[in-house]
Amino acid sequence: MGVNRKALRWIVAITPVAGAVAFPVLVPLTMAKVGIGAGVGLALVLSSLWFVGMLKTSEMPH
Repeated sequence: MGVNRKALRWIVAITPVAGAVAFPVLVPLTMAKVGIGAGVGLALVLSSLWFVGMLKTSEMPH
């Protein structure tokens, strides 16, 4: 149980950082290389996945 809890704490800590770093890097690169439509689509997918990840790993008081 201790290893699982430690892994969960790491995921909770890294989720906001991963989204904050990945979004501004990947979206403009996609827009420049593929096109604006693909960049907007990627922005929608990334923000949705990030939102779900943040909700799944949120620590709410009981």
